Amino acid sequence: MIQSIYRLFIELTNGKWSSAFLQKFAQSPKSRMIIPSFAKIYRINQDEMEKQLDEYPTLHDFFIRSLKEGARNIDQDPGTVVSPVDAVIEEIGTIQADRTIDVKGKIYSISEMLGNDEAMRRYDQGTYMIFYLSPSHYHRIHSPFTGEVHNQWTLGLKSYPVNKTGLKYGNAPLSKNYRRITEVRHKSGTAAIIKVGAMFVNSIEATHDGEMLEKGEEMAYFTFGSTVVMLFEKNTFRPDPSISVPRPIKYGERIGVLNESR
Repeated sequence: MIQSIYRLFIELTNGKWSSAFLQKFAQSPKSRMIIPSFAKIYRINQDEMEKQLDEYPTLHDFFIRSLKEGARNIDQDPGTVVSPVDAVIEEIGTIQADRTIDVKGKIYSISEMLGNDEAMRRYDQGTYMIFYLSPSHYHRIHSPFTGEVHNQWTLGLKSYPVNKTGLKYGNAPLSKNYRRITEVRHKSGTAAIIKVGAMFVNSIEATHDGEMLEKGEEMAYFTFGSTVVMLFEKNTFRPDPSISVPRPIKYGERIGVLNESR
């Protein structure tokens, strides 16, 4: 019953017109007046922002803010993998033999999430990690390791909430939402970085267009709260054993190590 009511509410509010209105407002000068209250409600750390609060012309510009130089320390060990985002690590696990993952008690198909059979086979029985970004987080996405961009593609149309309620009651948002997938070849194999759009605003803007990515280099940004799913091939990655979920994390912090090349 709760699930049905939740889905009906989201369908009624997540339409073309409501999304367009929210996006237009966030990018308008009028939205500037709510930046102080937004920063207060979500407890934004203003000391690490690149600009002062009154220097952002719109809520959209504030939301996609950059950080001051040196605000994050990138783990420089060439064998480590770092968090691509400021987020909460919600899940870490093994992709099952039937190519599914278990997230908050719901089963997600890797095949549907990737929409690519060749890519799906690569991650059979590999490792997955899920990073949830709330509106309070810094929303730029960075490369978790050094590697070469192998493939990129986009799937999905609408987007639904990806918070705990959305994952529990929503209609498989991680595999149905608008999402941009980037596969990167690193020293041990290939990994997929899946950037999942959130409710109302689907925009995921790429900021990197080269073939090579350096660890910590910016890749893209979200224009609303969202989620990043990372998939690693079997026997290529070991999560840091000290991480228990849920776990807050900053981009650049170590989340595991790459195994030696197969």
